[in-house]
Amino acid sequence: MALACIGCFVLHYPSNMNFSDIKTIVIVGAGTMGAGIAQLCAVAGYRTILFDINADALPKAQQHIAHNLSEAVKRNKMTADAQQAALQRIVTTHHIAELVGDIVIEAVVEKLAIKVDIFQQIAHLNPPTTILASNTSSIPITQIAAAIPQPERVVGMHFFNPAHLMKLVEVIAGAATAPEVCQIITELAQKMGKTTVQAADSPGFIVNRVARPYYVESLQILEEQVADHATIDELLEATGFKMGAFRLMDLIGVDVNFSVTSSLFESFHYVPRFRPSRIQQQKVLAGFCGRKSGKGFYEYE
Repeated sequence: MALACIGCFVLHYPSNMNFSDIKTIVIVGAGTMGAGIAQLCAVAGYRTILFDINADALPKAQQHIAHNLSEAVKRNKMTADAQQAALQRIVTTHHIAELVGDIVIEAVVEKLAIKVDIFQQIAHLNPPTTILASNTSSIPITQIAAAIPQPERVVGMHFFNPAHLMKLVEVIAGAATAPEVCQIITELAQKMGKTTVQAADSPGFIVNRVARPYYVESLQILEEQVADHATIDELLEATGFKMGAFRLMDLIGVDVNFSVTSSLFESFHYVPRFRPSRIQQQKVLAGFCGRKSGKGFYEYE
């Protein structure tokens, strides 16, 4: 029985398409998030095609995945045979013509035009049964799907960083998304060991909308020189938060966090509470993007 989706009205997705028909999953974007999602797909038993337009990003992603799986073996979370089997399921490419699969999960920069362009190209390479899932953090799915052929197969599948560890996945239906598509994506996330939540198609969905004040207010305190970033983090962690706002931004990526905040600020018609920080913007312009660049609000080896 198909899972009802918030905001689903167009039901043209083929009803004979089942979760068991999913064999190959394409991941678009080989950054930290894309690599983590590819790892999850491979461990779940799927042939996984990992794509990035930058060919140099692919070996780095493979190394990242291999390291994560090795750590899982060390912690007795998986066997060495399972590790090797997962790695063998992953194929990398920088040729978009090779992106043919049953599900495509996009994990690229938080820019509407880029996401739409990718899905438009992939839609022409695949049959109308191929599900197009976006890992967008803040852009409404209806807005992405509007320019895509067969918008009923476009859905949100939002993972959290690091994807291979964080348990939650938001499943978001756009105005045209078919319930069958939401059902398949929900079952896929659950097979990956995730906890799913159905979110309405609103900017930022649930988690990023709730979390935004955590970052924005911390940055405002820093801008006003009430305290430095380390002190703010210490105070937040002392009150029970697992990670302070600045340590968390460095982990997620200062650039990614800034992009999501900017997107929400625009989507909510420039409501002041979502205003991006000039300090964060300066970090991004300088290339200080956090752990992945070796420097953000903190420095890393």
